[in-house]
Amino acid sequence: MAKNILICDDAAFMRMMIKDILTKNGYNIVGEAENGLKAVEKYNETKPDLVMMDITMPEMDGLQALKKIRSADPSASIIMCSAMGQQAMVIESIQSGAKDFIVKPFQPDRVLEAVKKVIG
Repeated sequence: MAKNILICDDAAFMRMMIKDILTKNGYNIVGEAENGLKAVEKYNETKPDLVMMDITMPEMDGLQALKKIRSADPSASIIMCSAMGQQAMVIESIQSGAKDFIVKPFQPDRVLEAVKKVIG
C-alpha cells in the first residue's frame, strides 16, 4: 500500500517539485500546506505516514509546527527541508524529533533516500 505524505512549504513550486518526485515513486500525497498552522491542521485531519516540512514559513515556522505535531503525536515522522544549511536549525530540528533534514536545492535522489530511510 502506498505511504501517505503531507507536504508543507510556503513556495508552491517547491510543493509541486516534491509532490512530483514522490508521486512518480509511488507515494500518495494526502495534502499540502503553505504554513505551519495549516500543516498542524492538515496533519490532524489526514494522519499521514510522513510530513515533509519546510523550516521558513509564514504564520508558524516549520520548527514550531514540528514541535506542535510531535507533542500531539510523538510517533509522527517528519523530514525538515530548508534552503539554509544552518547547523543550529538542523540540530534543533533533530532534537525536536525530526527524522531527517534535507537542504535545498535538493536532488530527487536525496529526497527519496530520506523518505525511504524514514518510512520505507
